[in-house]
Amino acid sequence: MKEARDLEFKVVVNNSFLKTVSAFANYGKGTILFGVDDRGNEVGVDNPKQACLDIEHKINDSISPMPDYSLEVNKRNNVITLVVEKGMDVPYLYKAKAYKRHDTSTVEVDTLELKRLILEGENLTYDQTPSQNPHGTYKTLEKKLCAALGINALTDDMLKTLELIRFDGTQTIAGELFSDDNGILGIDIARFGESIDIFLDRVRFEKESILEQYDKALEMFRTFYTYEEVKGAERVRKESIPEEAYREAIANALVHRQWDVRTAIRVAMHPDRIEIYSPGGLPKGLSEKDYLEGQVVVLRNPIVANVFFRLRLIESFGTGILRIKNAYRHSKKKPRFKIDENVIVVTLPMVDENAELSDDEARVIDVLRGRKASTSELSSDTGFGKTKLQKLLRGLEEGGYITISGRGRGTRYKA
Repeated sequence: MKEARDLEFKVVVNNSFLKTVSAFANYGKGTILFGVDDRGNEVGVDNPKQACLDIEHKINDSISPMPDYSLEVNKRNNVITLVVEKGMDVPYLYKAKAYKRHDTSTVEVDTLELKRLILEGENLTYDQTPSQNPHGTYKTLEKKLCAALGINALTDDMLKTLELIRFDGTQTIAGELFSDDNGILGIDIARFGESIDIFLDRVRFEKESILEQYDKALEMFRTFYTYEEVKGAERVRKESIPEEAYREAIANALVHRQWDVRTAIRVAMHPDRIEIYSPGGLPKGLSEKDYLEGQVVVLRNPIVANVFFRLRLIESFGTGILRIKNAYRHSKKKPRFKIDENVIVVTLPMVDENAELSDDEARVIDVLRGRKASTSELSSDTGFGKTKLQKLLRGLEEGGYITISGRGRGTRYKA
């Protein structure tokens, strides 16, 4: 038994566990075991009945608001289990500070994270909050809404319905994002040669409607990743990277990124791939599995998402990743998704349906079709030793033929 993000050990009852109570109540259900040392050995607690009373008093007197928790004593080994539930009334403070878990340690949240917790506790999202720029114009948005919805003009009542301006006429953060002149960083595109040392182009789209930025990002893609091929008497438009996948990735980044982070969406264009870096990890409550499978929708910026949906720039909420994958359904190389705490990276490889794989690589791909498998399962099904298999998997992952999810013993591979 080892400590984890949702599990902490304490030998004795002292005030240090209260920071972790704050962290679990703020960010997700967790367990604290009293009477267990750092190595996971059960040493028990003297007088567990009194210890439970001490734990209750410390939580009740020190954590505000009151978190939801339960206590249980194992009479066999005198280990006390404290389970703290994720609360609805965040932030939960200990000595006027909020905490979160970082791997197996508990740390104080920074000012930005505290603001996010406060908004969550008020059932607000960042794009609903007032903008520091109270007024804006919406010519780009008006043009697109008129084309998509058949309206004649964009009125203040429509802007209020879309929650882009408030009832006092001042704009929200979402309103500023769609306004024609804003102070928010948007998309930063760099185009490289054969290596990152060869810098070909650099374009930054900022201080304009995110709809304008979206269009310009597509125009740049079409310049470098589409071409015409003559077939008989016809010219056929071809895409070296599926435009649908790129379009969905850019829309996803604009809709789901964390806009309170003062950095741009980065797009790195390489001869054989495009990488889209979206600031902010997954929204709270959304797992990596849910994200990759498109099973659960957690909208970080619901107002922005609603406008994109009305403009038909996204088909429906939560299907973007599935549509990116579907764009590569006939390609051997597949898109890759890297999810970190502060960024999501989508890599779109060059489509290469005629790429040649070795017999061993093809064997691994065939075994992985339509399933996820561990290294042990692949070794059993292919007959390859683990050392050889690991080398094959690294090469296939680098080539974009397979994707990897999970970590450690939970690592799984999929073609």
